[in-house]
Amino acid sequence: KDTLIVWSEAENYDLALSFQEKAGCDEIWEKICQVQGKDPSVDITQDLVDESEEERFDDMSSPGLELPSCELSRLEEIAELVASSLPSPLRREKLALALENEGYIKKLLEIFHVCEDLENIEGLHHLYEIIKGIFLLNRTALFEVMFSEECIMDVIGCLEYDPSLSQSRKHREFLTKTAKFKEVIPISDPELKQKIHQTYRVQYIQDMVLPTPSVFEENMLSTLHSFIFFNKVEIVGMLQEDEKFLTDLFAQLTDEATDEEKRQELVNFLKEFCAFSQTLQPQNRDAFFKTLSNMGILPALEVILGMDDAQVRSAATDIFSYLVEYNPSMVREFVMQEAQQNDDDILLINLIIEHMICDTDPELGGAVLLMGLLRTLVDPENMLATANKTEKTEFLGFFYKHCMHVLTAPLLANTTEDKPSKDDFQTAQLLALILELLTFCVEHHTYHIKNYIINKDILRRVLVLMASKHAFLALCALRFKRKIIGLKDEFYNRYIMKSFLFEPVVKAFLNNGSRYNLMNSAIIEMFEFIRVEDIKSLTAHVIENYWKALEDVDYVQTFKGLKLRFEQQRERQDNPKLDSMRSILRNHRYRRDARTLEDEEEMWFNTDEDDMEDGEAVVPPSDKTKNDEDIMDPISKFMERKKLKESEEKEVLLKTNLSGRQSPSFKLSFSSGTKSNLTSQSSASNLPGSPGSPGSPGSPGSPGSVSKSTSQMAAITTKGGLVGLVDYPDDDEEDDEDEDKEETLPLTKKAKLESS
Repeated sequence: KDTLIVWSEAENYDLALSFQEKAGCDEIWEKICQVQGKDPSVDITQDLVDESEEERFDDMSSPGLELPSCELSRLEEIAELVASSLPSPLRREKLALALENEGYIKKLLEIFHVCEDLENIEGLHHLYEIIKGIFLLNRTALFEVMFSEECIMDVIGCLEYDPSLSQSRKHREFLTKTAKFKEVIPISDPELKQKIHQTYRVQYIQDMVLPTPSVFEENMLSTLHSFIFFNKVEIVGMLQEDEKFLTDLFAQLTDEATDEEKRQELVNFLKEFCAFSQTLQPQNRDAFFKTLSNMGILPALEVILGMDDAQVRSAATDIFSYLVEYNPSMVREFVMQEAQQNDDDILLINLIIEHMICDTDPELGGAVLLMGLLRTLVDPENMLATANKTEKTEFLGFFYKHCMHVLTAPLLANTTEDKPSKDDFQTAQLLALILELLTFCVEHHTYHIKNYIINKDILRRVLVLMASKHAFLALCALRFKRKIIGLKDEFYNRYIMKSFLFEPVVKAFLNNGSRYNLMNSAIIEMFEFIRVEDIKSLTAHVIENYWKALEDVDYVQTFKGLKLRFEQQRERQDNPKLDSMRSILRNHRYRRDARTLEDEEEMWFNTDEDDMEDGEAVVPPSDKTKNDEDIMDPISKFMERKKLKESEEKEVLLKTNLSGRQSPSFKLSFSSGTKSNLTSQSSASNLPGSPGSPGSPGSPGSPGSVSKSTSQMAAITTKGGLVGLVDYPDDDEEDDEDEDKEETLPLTKKAKLESS
C-alpha cells in the first residue's frame, strides 16, 4: 500500500510497517516476497482462502472438539491441541466450550498436584503452556472457574513453572506469607471480603505472573481486564451500601484520639476508594460522591489538612482533587457555608493555599497540583447560574474577601523594596505560580480583581519582580501587566499612569540591552499593542515620560510609530474645528440616508402632473423649519481657507433642481422667477460669505429664509468644473436638461420666500 506493508493475523489483528519513502517500502517488500516465495508485483500475497475455510467446512459437519482424556501421560498432546487451536477463532471457540462442559480445568489442576508431588518438571512445563493458552482463549466463563476460591492458587502454581526460566517462581509464597490483608475498618460482609481477595490476586496474575503479552496476545486478554474492572465496580458498590462501614470510617478519621499510623491507613484507604470510583459509569459516580458528601468527606478533609503529617496531607490532597474534578460547585457551596461559622485561617480553601505556599518539594510538584485545583474553583466557566442566585457573584465575593489576601501574602511580603527581598529558585517558582493564577483572574473576573488590584496597588508590587534574576519570573510579571493592558480598560490605564507603572518595564528593557531574547520581544510587543490599538492615554503617557529613553531604538519602528500617533493626537487637539470638518466631509459628504430618499421619491411620484408642470418640487414638511446656520457657518469658513490655500477661485452654484433631490444643508424653495438671481456668476461678489451670495444673511436663499411652499426646493450643484458642497454622480448629465426646462418655465411664477 504505497508506503505501508500490512501483516494480518488471526481475527482483526494487524501489524503495519510504515516507510517515509515509497522506494524503501518497495525494497523491503521485495525481500519479504523473496523469502515467502511470492511475486512482489502482487499487492496481496496472503492466501485469500486460508486454512480456516477448510476447518469451517469440517466444523459445520462435526458437532464439537473432542479433548483427550485428562491424564498425566497425555499432557503433551493436550498442550499441542491448545496451541494449535489458538490461531483459529472457530477452533478457539470450540475448545473453550469443551473445557467448560467437561469440567476440564479442575481435572488439570488435580494433575498439577500429582506432578508437583512427583516433581515431574516436564509435566509442570506442559501444564504451564496449557493454562497460559486457556487465558488466551479470553472467555469469562473459564475465568470464573479459574479465579474461584478453590482454584485460583493452583492456577497461580501452574504459572510458576515457566519453561523459559531455569528456576520456578514463588508466587504462592508471596501471596500467602508476604502480602498482608489490612482491614482499617472491619468488613463484616464475607462476600465483599472474598471479592477484594479475588481482585487483588487476579490483578497480581495480570501484572506479575503472566508474561508480558506479545502484540497479538494483548488483545486476547481483554476479557481479563474487563473481569478486574467489573470486580472493582462491585467492590465500590458494596462498600457504598454499607452505611455502618462508612460511618465508622469518617468517625475515626476526624477523631482526635486516633493515632497517626491508624489515621494514615484510613486516609490511604479513602484515597484508594476514590481511585476505584473513577472506573464507575457517570451515573454511579454521581451516587458515589453524593454518598461521600452526605457522610461529611469535606469536613473530614478539612481536619486532615490541618494536621502535621505530610504523608497524610498529601493523600488528603489527592482525595480533594477527585472531589474538585468531579463537582467544583459542591466544594464551593461547602466553603461558603463554613465561612459563616469559622475564622479565615481554618477555611478549607485557605488550608489548600497554605499547603501550596509551604510545599517543601524543590520542584513544587504538590503546589502545581493545588494551584490547578484553585484555578478550577475560581473559573467562572464551570459556575452555575440559577433563577434565585448566581454562583459566580456569591463565590467570587467570598473568595476576594476571605481568601485572596492569603494567596497574595508571599507576593506582598517579597516586594516591599525596589527589588525582590528573596530571589532563590523555589521562591521564584512559587511567585510565578501565584502570578499565573492572578493573570487568570484578570482575564476571567471583572470588577472583583480590578478593585483588588487598584486598592491594594498589586500591579506596582508585581512589577518589582521585573528586577528578578530569574527570567521566567520577570516574564510572568510582564505577562500580568500585558493582560491588564489588553483589556483596554480606562480604570486600569489611569491607575498605571498615576503610579508611573511603565517605569519598571522601561528599566528592564534598557537593562536587557541589545540582547534579542524573549524579554526584549515581549516588551516590544506590549508597546506595539498600544500603538496598533491606538490607546491614546497610554500613548501620550509613554511618549511624554519615556521618549528620551526610547527614541534611539530604531531596529523596530514601534516607538517611532508611538511618537507619530502622539503627534497626530496633539495636532487634532490643537485644531478641533478642522478635525471636525474633516470628519464631517469624510464620513457624511452631506448624503441623506436611504429612508429619506425613498420618502421623497414616493412624494414625487404622488404629486399631480399639473403641479409638476408648474415647475414646483416637493419639500417634506419636517424639513421646512430646519435651521442650517450651524452647518453653513463652518462650511463658509472652510471654503475661504481652501480658496486662499490653493489660490484658485471657487464658485458655488445654486440651481433649481426639479428632480426632487435636495441638499440636507438647504431646505428652501424657489420658483423660476428667482433664476436670474441664483445663476452662476464669475464675479467675486457671489463667493460664499460675500453680500448677495446664497450663504450671506439677507440674500435670497440665505439660511435665514424659510419656504412657505411644501413643493419647491433648491440644491447646490457643480457646474463648469467648479467645486460645490455636494457632488452627485448624475448631476453633470442632468445640467443640460435642467437648463432647457428652465427656458420653458412660465414667467408668472414668483419666488415664494419669506425673509427672516
